[in-house]
Order: sequence, then structure tokens, then C-alpha cells
Amino acid sequence: MPTILIADDSMFQRFQTSKTAVAAGYDVLEAKDGQECLRIILEKRPEVLLLDLNMPALDGLAVMEQLAAEGAIPPRVYVLTADIQDTTRQRCLDLGAHDCINKPVDQAVLGNILAEARTSLG
Repeated sequence: MPTILIADDSMFQRFQTSKTAVAAGYDVLEAKDGQECLRIILEKRPEVLLLDLNMPALDGLAVMEQLAAEGAIPPRVYVLTADIQDTTRQRCLDLGAHDCINKPVDQAVLGNILAEARTSLG
């Protein structure tokens, strides 16, 4: 079973997203800030990362920059963001994100994305 890390400072968002990920067949890890996210990725090496951009301690872009510098980007990274600026989205893609998902997240759409990601992981 693939592992997914949900990194979001919102406990509600982590809870909702976790339910969707479990239903899609993932083991779920959670991080409430960017520093915890980095630590878990380096220790556990999840196959999928759902990453909020606006988090305390270290924001999502800084997490992506550090992971890219260390060559530790998970196989599938999906950025969850309310930031609709094209420059922000392009920066995420340039750093290794597979896609950006608008907040608020539609759980049915997310379920489809996670199912597709799971299939692509083999």
C-alpha cells in the first residue's frame, strides 16, 4: 500500500483529506507545518505528498526548494493552494510538483487524482 503525507496546518483539512486518501488505498502520514513535513519525508519517504503552501515554520515553497536541493522530491507531489497566481503555480511545477489543486479542495476530485496517482505508482 503506498504512503501519502498530508502537510497542512489546518487540522480540518488534514482530517478531510486523510479520509479521502484512506478510501483511495493509502497509508496516511500527517504534518502540521513545513519543518515536520521535511522531517517525515526524509525519514519515511512517502510516495505521494499533498502540500499546503501557506504553513507555519516553513512554507510549502520552502519545503519544495529544500527537497529539490536534496534530491528528495517524492514521486508525486500535489500542491494544495488558494493562491491562484500563475507565477506561484509555475514555481511549484518547476520545483517538481505534479499539479496544483485549488482550495477549497473538492474531495471527489481529490479522490480521482489520488486513484490516478496510485495507479501510476504501480
